[in-house]
Amino acid sequence: MKSTSGYAFSFGSGVFSCASVKQHSVAISTAEAEYVGASEATTQAIWLRFVLEDFGELQTEATPLMVDNTYAIAITKNHVFHQKTKHINRRYHFIREALQEGVIDLRYK
Repeated sequence: MKSTSGYAFSFGSGVFSCASVKQHSVAISTAEAEYVGASEATTQAIWLRFVLEDFGELQTEATPLMVDNTYAIAITKNHVFHQKTKHINRRYHFIREALQEGVIDLRYK
């Protein structure tokens, strides 16, 4: 069964971008599902940062991204491929680069 990912972005006190989507592949674990969801939210965060910059709101700090799975955060912060993570599609691993470059800041919620 495919997992469902969701995210909501707010600016000030209002939500201005949100989505709930079914993931493209079946996740083997909840950590993988959360990792894939965080990766998809990261793509939206990057795009929204560009939009805000077009409106004159330069983003100087990392965008906080709340994730409710500590292992998914650990997968993102650990750049070594392990037996349990080697099957994850490489297209989702760009979240690691976004974290390293300071575009996003993963936080446990």
